[in-house]
Amino acid sequence: MKVLTTALKTILLLAVVVIILVTGYVAYVAIQYYRIEDNFSLEINNNQSEKVAVGQNYTITTYNIGFGAYTQDFSFFMDSGEMLDGTKVAGQNSKAKGKDTVLTNTNGAIAAIKAQNVDFAFFQEVDRDGDRSRHVNQFEMITNGFSDFSGVYAQNFHSAYLFYPFNDPHGKTDAGLVTLSSKYAESSVRRSFPVDNSFFNKFFDLDRCFSITYLPIENSEKTLCLVNIHMSAYDEGGLIRQQQLKMINDVLSAEVKKGNYVVAGGDFNHDIANSVDLFETQQKKPEWVYELSDENLADGLRFVSASNAPTCRSTDMPYEKGVNYSVVLDGFIVSDNVEAIEVTNIDTDFAFSDHNPAKMTFRLK
Repeated sequence: MKVLTTALKTILLLAVVVIILVTGYVAYVAIQYYRIEDNFSLEINNNQSEKVAVGQNYTITTYNIGFGAYTQDFSFFMDSGEMLDGTKVAGQNSKAKGKDTVLTNTNGAIAAIKAQNVDFAFFQEVDRDGDRSRHVNQFEMITNGFSDFSGVYAQNFHSAYLFYPFNDPHGKTDAGLVTLSSKYAESSVRRSFPVDNSFFNKFFDLDRCFSITYLPIENSEKTLCLVNIHMSAYDEGGLIRQQQLKMINDVLSAEVKKGNYVVAGGDFNHDIANSVDLFETQQKKPEWVYELSDENLADGLRFVSASNAPTCRSTDMPYEKGVNYSVVLDGFIVSDNVEAIEVTNIDTDFAFSDHNPAKMTFRLK
């Protein structure tokens, strides 16, 4: 009887310890949580002097580099899917395999964009410091790689230490959007997207945002607005999508009404090229894939996208061409006073990220 009593006391003590630890961790995560204020002014590093001009051709790219973790054999622990034969699949990894992987992927992404001789470049999922990216400062790498460009950083992921998955915790992250410009920028601002504020989801989702960098135009009172966007993906019921689209339309429409030029780009996390069933796959279409078109945009705005190659692959399994589901999520929005001369997706075969970059040549009318 005494042995049984001792065992029960031990079990009870362990249960109390576990409860205290779990409660303490939840309190820590909740205390650490905050949202960045809207209309937050951003620093322009290494600003350039030459102004943009009407009638000249410019090239811009957008590339979600996936915090440097996504080699072709990388799958992400939060993603799951289903094969055409009904087999369920689920991602496994939460962090890059090692620092060398992040360095290789980041350098590969930089080289892929430098080869395009761009005037402007957008990047998403760029870590300044994170357990998932092995504490590689990707923002520093990118700005060093484009030393004759200005660099603007808009933070959109600032988590406490996320102790999940338990076998390989995702950890703590400082990540954001990067806008590069070879031309003079007058100012830049971070706009906070509406997000899912439910108690648990808000700790794991990003502090979604878009940034607007304002470039004065030579011999003109008008401005070129470069808008770097990363929308939410998982949105059951579509409420957050509707709210984010409304904000994009409201903000960009205000610039259009001023007569300004708008060039927006990024990872829209929705199909923007009518590409849902375009690419060969052995997987079913993921539930989160939703189609956007010009009908979802305000007057004076339109999507510019390409379908020569996908820009995003499923991450619920390692990558194999023709097996993973793939779609076009990345591209551009322009105002009617911007002529889109050419747009194409750069097929890296997902060598450095779960995304491929998109590229557009445009001219201000």
